[in-house]
Amino acid sequence: MTDNSATIASDAVPESSAQGSNNIVDLVRRLTSQGSHLAEQQLQLILAEVRESVTELKVAVAGMLGAAVVGVAGLGVLLMGLAYLLADAIHNQALATLIVGAVTLVLAAILYLLARKKMNAASLSPERSQRTLGRTPDALRGDLTPGA
Repeated sequence: MTDNSATIASDAVPESSAQGSNNIVDLVRRLTSQGSHLAEQQLQLILAEVRESVTELKVAVAGMLGAAVVGVAGLGVLLMGLAYLLADAIHNQALATLIVGAVTLVLAAILYLLARKKMNAASLSPERSQRTLGRTPDALRGDLTPGA
């Protein structure tokens, strides 16, 4: 029995090393396959999250639009009331309406200019993502210095 087990043991060593190299190749192949599969799944998850966020954003924008419509109607009624109050004070309906309208337009122009200034300062370019993508090849080479 010992001679048989010695023969089996000596035969198993070469097969084991040959199988070991095949196993390593298979493991690397499986690792590569699973890595690409994982990347695809991550991309699908990101896309699903973006779709969900866009849907929620659409609902929020629709609610804000409804509020804006009601707000504009309320502002119109408020301005009309101010014009009537001013007309009672100066005893001239046309002049009171003109004054309220002019003040409202000046306020609207100021708000527009401030918003335009902020919009010009804002950038829609994804700068952080571009920096990260620029550093990705360095990170793959092992250079993780933040200065790049």
